[in-house]
Amino acid sequence: MAIEDTPEEWTVTSTTTPFTGNKTSVRTDEVVMPDGTAVTRDYQVHPGSVAVLALDGEGRVLVLRQYRHPVRHRLWEIPAGLLDVPGENPLHAAQRELYEEAHVKAEDWRVLTDVYPTPGGCDEAVRIFLARELSEAEGERFEVSEEEADMELARVPVEDLVRGVLAGELHNNCLAMGVLALTAAQRGAGPDALRPADAPWPARPFEA
Repeated sequence: MAIEDTPEEWTVTSTTTPFTGNKTSVRTDEVVMPDGTAVTRDYQVHPGSVAVLALDGEGRVLVLRQYRHPVRHRLWEIPAGLLDVPGENPLHAAQRELYEEAHVKAEDWRVLTDVYPTPGGCDEAVRIFLARELSEAEGERFEVSEEEADMELARVPVEDLVRGVLAGELHNNCLAMGVLALTAAQRGAGPDALRPADAPWPARPFEA
């Protein structure tokens, strides 16, 4: 049996949107179950996100420390951001986030993994890229504000991040999935065997 996720859509008899926010909304669907009964399902509607595991020539990952109010923690994370424009090329969005949050550019880009972080309550899809051959970006730094205003920036060896994830010391999902996926890739066919940066993404279709 092939272990692979497959698209499927159960019948929805009604839909309402009880809340609409700046970037996301909440939707309530009445969904028909396999036995014919109907139940309601509430979930967050999300535009999608990209994240970047930026790996330098010394085997260190570029990480940011940022306050996250919903969980009341300051978390170590990898650069990430929303797909603000419907149909936006995720690679372009990832390059933008790496520039804005870390003032860094990369010459080599690969798709590390695609995930649904919380499929039980949100339709967010995230594409995590591997970026290599890093260098400082040209021009002025992007002006940050709000939670990003006091971000800390560091470069940490991959093995230290893996240890922190497994020890329960690092909790950001993109960081955890990114470093574990990279470790698996390095022990397997190698990062060069990862999907190209423009690989199709059915969860968030885009134009090249």
